[in-house]
Amino acid sequence: MENSKSLLIAFIVIVCILSKIEGQGLKLGFYDSVCPQAEKIILNFAKKHISLVPEMAAPLLRMHFHDCFVRVSIYITAGLYYCFVRGCDGSVLLNSTNSTAEKNATPNLTIRGFDLIDKAKTAVEKQCPGVVSCADIIALMARDSILVAHGRPFWNVPTGRRDGRISNASEALSNIPAPTSNFSQLNTSFANKGLSVKDLVILSGAHTIGIAHCSSFNTRLYNFSGNGDSDVDPSMDKFYVANLKKNKCKNSTDNSTIVEMDPGSFKTFDLSYYRLVKKRRGLFQSDAALLTDANAKAYIDQELANTKATFFSQFAKSMEKMGRVGVLTGSAGEIRKQCAFVN
Repeated sequence: MENSKSLLIAFIVIVCILSKIEGQGLKLGFYDSVCPQAEKIILNFAKKHISLVPEMAAPLLRMHFHDCFVRVSIYITAGLYYCFVRGCDGSVLLNSTNSTAEKNATPNLTIRGFDLIDKAKTAVEKQCPGVVSCADIIALMARDSILVAHGRPFWNVPTGRRDGRISNASEALSNIPAPTSNFSQLNTSFANKGLSVKDLVILSGAHTIGIAHCSSFNTRLYNFSGNGDSDVDPSMDKFYVANLKKNKCKNSTDNSTIVEMDPGSFKTFDLSYYRLVKKRRGLFQSDAALLTDANAKAYIDQELANTKATFFSQFAKSMEKMGRVGVLTGSAGEIRKQCAFVN
């Protein structure tokens, strides 16, 4: 009986994911008839602001990722099982009210760019009040900021997402992959969103840009196994460890110093991240974890053997796929007037 119940729940989860992962209701040019200038307004906004601070492209891309990585919930009412999906619905933008919102969960405390999303929303609202969702603005700004800052990759952003009304810090904490994740945890997290091992490897390639705080990987440098500060993660290149401890994260309590995730190439969207991972110089345990799985390692080798153009093409496919996770469309959710508040 218990096995049958477990199988039923597993079946509901699979059906629930498959029904949502397609992103039914999304389409290219969704706003063409109701707000023809919407995407142009957002692109022009990105050109104006991201050109002044190109380093904001990485945080905006990360914001989109964190917005999409929420959860599938199962609940029971009157003996019936239901599933409820939340994903790319702009919930990461909501301010905390009676309960703590995703924005204030530990994985999101270092996200930057909320003010840019708010300003982009204001620009669109002037042209078309109450039409364009904050969830779509996040997705478009993630793509457009990369274009402005790096030129490529480009990916299609089908639109038509609607905004969610629920935002729970606990869901962000339990669903967004931690920098300390092992491969099994990463694989499960991505699979629960309908994303493959290849998507995991390709999307990890976004670590070729941006920065990280020492606090997100300090345990790899200090007291890794609990035997004292001289104990480091053996999977990390010892020369890289020595350099980080000497020049960046100088003690185990450093929570503020920032480190380039792809030293020497962090301003360029390229394949350099994979080269660093192969040299055991990825900052996070989750980066190193990619080498512990045969399939993931094979994909890294494959990307390094490919051209940058091929990587861009693969990245575009995975980004579009991720952008469809758990979307609200049709009459679900709402179109928020302000991104930080439900209507």
